[in-house]
Amino acid sequence: MGTARYMLKKTAAGLLTTALSFCLTFFLIRAAPGSPVKALSGSENPNMATAAFLTEKYGLDQPLPSQLFRYVKYAVRGDLGYSYLSRRPVAQLIGEKIGPTLLLTLTAIGFSLLFGSFLGFYAARNPGKFFSRQMQRCSYLFDSLPGFWLGLILILVFASCLKLVPTAGMTDLRQEYVGFPHMIDVARHMILPVLTLIIVQSPLYFRVARSSAARALKEEYVKTLRAAGLSEGKIFYGFVLRNAAIPLVTVFSSDLAFSLAGVSLVETVFAWPGMGRMLTEAALRRDYPLLTGIYLTISLSICGAMIGADAIYAALDPRIRLR
Repeated sequence: MGTARYMLKKTAAGLLTTALSFCLTFFLIRAAPGSPVKALSGSENPNMATAAFLTEKYGLDQPLPSQLFRYVKYAVRGDLGYSYLSRRPVAQLIGEKIGPTLLLTLTAIGFSLLFGSFLGFYAARNPGKFFSRQMQRCSYLFDSLPGFWLGLILILVFASCLKLVPTAGMTDLRQEYVGFPHMIDVARHMILPVLTLIIVQSPLYFRVARSSAARALKEEYVKTLRAAGLSEGKIFYGFVLRNAAIPLVTVFSSDLAFSLAGVSLVETVFAWPGMGRMLTEAALRRDYPLLTGIYLTISLSICGAMIGADAIYAALDPRIRLR
């Protein structure tokens, strides 16, 4: 199977999965307890006339299949509707929040990949050393730490007590920095949330890198290369590293796929103005158009990340294209 045919097959499978998952989430959102009409007409003493008007206005009295068909008809034109509460276009709201989330998550995922993989490969090449054994134990400890709890501890120590970095937010609201000072201000506010994500994400990369490299070092071709007189460094960086990187691609693509919604608690702790925080608020307020638009964006991001991962698989191991 050629590369083009292989990628076409994976793209079709990804789009089909995205469509099915979106339909499922569309129905689940509306089947959950609660109603946006109560939030708009008054949760304590709701006005029945207002509730009936809003129900008809937003088409909530229509059958769910009809609501889905209507949403898809407008979504294919790029119209994701208006938020019930803010009354602003959903696409505009998502566009404002997706940038800060990607900035935070991509930075954290990139550092986690580099840091965790480096330590994992080092531990695989030096399995009996004291440092390698301690890193393996620490990986399970850090992996068990809840991200929101760790974020609160870091705020308490580095922001409240030591006052080294800002407590929350993305920028200093008391200042109006522009240019390079603005970039420095954003970087200072990113330190704690990025550090929190690195601590909780790096252990997985460490264990995957360590186990995949250790398994590759036991393959028969490694013994053959050693018998041919190649140095350990050439064997590892020339042959083992490429095979050991394939499982890391799976973990990395999974983190990328769920980066838009997987850091909601961390964004809430640090008051980071991103997608995860907006998703939490939309779910609590039953803002159906905003929730649906966010999940559609997440579904498309997962599809794109998985297709990208398949492309990297095919580049690293051409045998995959024959399956």
